[in-house]
Amino acid sequence: MPMNDGVLMVSRRGINASLLVWFSLLLGGCMTAGPDYKRPVVGTPTNWSTKVDGVIPNGPLGTAALSQWWCVFGDAVLADLAASAQRNNLDVKQAEARLRKARAQWKLAGAEQWPTISLNASGGRSRSSDKMGAGSSSTMSTYANSLDASWELDLFGAKRRADESAGASMGASQEDLRDVQVSLLAEVALNYVQYRSCQARLAILATNLAAQTETYDITCWRYQANLVTQLDVDQARVSLEQTRAQIPVLRSSLAQAEHQLAALLGESPGALASRLDAGSPSVPVAASDLAVGAPADVLRQRPDVRAAERRLAAQTAQIGVAAAARFPDLTLSGSIGLEALALGNLYTAGARTAQGLLNAGLNAFDGGRIRQNIAVQTALQEEALAAYEAAVLTALKDVEDALVAYSNEQARQRALQAAVTAGASAFKLARAKYESGLVDFQTVLGTQQTLLTVQDTLASSQADMTSDLIRLYKALGGGWTPATVEADARKTTNK
Repeated sequence: MPMNDGVLMVSRRGINASLLVWFSLLLGGCMTAGPDYKRPVVGTPTNWSTKVDGVIPNGPLGTAALSQWWCVFGDAVLADLAASAQRNNLDVKQAEARLRKARAQWKLAGAEQWPTISLNASGGRSRSSDKMGAGSSSTMSTYANSLDASWELDLFGAKRRADESAGASMGASQEDLRDVQVSLLAEVALNYVQYRSCQARLAILATNLAAQTETYDITCWRYQANLVTQLDVDQARVSLEQTRAQIPVLRSSLAQAEHQLAALLGESPGALASRLDAGSPSVPVAASDLAVGAPADVLRQRPDVRAAERRLAAQTAQIGVAAAARFPDLTLSGSIGLEALALGNLYTAGARTAQGLLNAGLNAFDGGRIRQNIAVQTALQEEALAAYEAAVLTALKDVEDALVAYSNEQARQRALQAAVTAGASAFKLARAKYESGLVDFQTVLGTQQTLLTVQDTLASSQADMTSDLIRLYKALGGGWTPATVEADARKTTNK
């Protein structure tokens, strides 16, 4: 084989014998340039460091239940919103379009490995000039049909590595879509909890507002009976209006949570009012324990970790694409057809033609471009490896953070529940003694404000605990099933 570009002309008989034998031997010794990809082994802890009530630390990670984790709250409205978000969210639609593009690019890379075949037909008529001036011009017609083929032989694996890289990139796009779904479902649930929390806190304000109004009326009656001073009346009014002033703030938060939910579902603001009104105005609470599995289970479940691993595989294959440029490239082309000067003779035995070409080329000098391109792709592969390792650490951190937050919020809620019980008893006793003249009005106001504060804080804590559980489900990668991705991958195998 020559080391410089050349063209080899082969007769029709030669194609049927020596050329095909020669190429069969050549193809049998094909190699694939660049390193073969191996999934990196990353060390992970055996157990989680945080122990949480209601969480089974190393129990089997139930992917079926995790794929629809919002169902543990037993809230029909939340389930309906989650289903609508999966269908209509615009971020999901963008991710789906990116996946379709990546799948098409993978099929395109696979198609590059096959020959190109074209059919051609032509017909022409030419007239020569009368050079001698004696009326000796002539007219000639030509007709031709041909079947042309060209095949760039992938002897050193450049196209195979490109196909491998495109396939891994398509896998990363699949995982990116799942990651968008995981984040989406968590955001829907978090905003839904925020909406219900605002409703619950507004209900607490309404109850306390009624109690404070009653206290204010009692104070006014006692003032009219000259049993208290104007100071007591003013203090009761201040307390009443302070409580009333919190209502617009919560109503704004309520409306904003509704608007955010609508945006997540691909709806305009205000479109969800009737659907949200159909549910109970209370924060949903999980009805069962959660098995978080071992750290290694979570890494297999997290779409962002899986996507980082696929990007590492894609970049590893790119090293092979760059390395293959150091070797010769060979292109085999040929044509069989019919040529005749008369249309009636086009399909006769004498009109047959055949031609075969072998084009071989090798880059003799490029100033180090190939070597530096390999170095660039290798550096990008090292970057992708670091990104994968960072994604693993982030996944472990997210789960530990969610476990810590959920555990501490449980302890905080137990303390607040005890505080609400004691606060309600203290206020009831203080108002009874005030009506009997045994304590001053400041005692009543103090116990009433304390009760309102701990009730509101408890309602916020209940929402925070549910939100922490939702964040834990998100950290575990809940919202999709591996079986779904495997089914998607099988659909793309018939390229």
